[in-house]
Amino acid sequence: MVASKSARERKAAVEVGPLATVKIDLGADKQFLYKITCTTCTAKGHRKWSTHRSGEDNGYLAAMDRWIFHLTEKHAGAEAPCLAYLGAAQQRLHERREQGTQPS
Repeated sequence: MVASKSARERKAAVEVGPLATVKIDLGADKQFLYKITCTTCTAKGHRKWSTHRSGEDNGYLAAMDRWIFHLTEKHAGAEAPCLAYLGAAQQRLHERREQGTQPS
């Protein structure tokens, strides 16, 4: 059975920890687009920092990797279940760089 959008949002919200909110939208291709937003950081002006990148991969792994890197860089010492995947996120980043694909 495929998990519903709301079930996926709840699961992702647990993974990201208390410093973020999660919203899932449907893209034009009917794929889930994950948007993880930091509750404390701003990016441009008054807008909250978020993992969403226009025109880029915004699936679960891409968004979670961006969030993990944000957490480790901007909120050192913060705790979140997703930090258990830091090693895997670093490996994916290394592989993308080796392939010549720039991370967001």
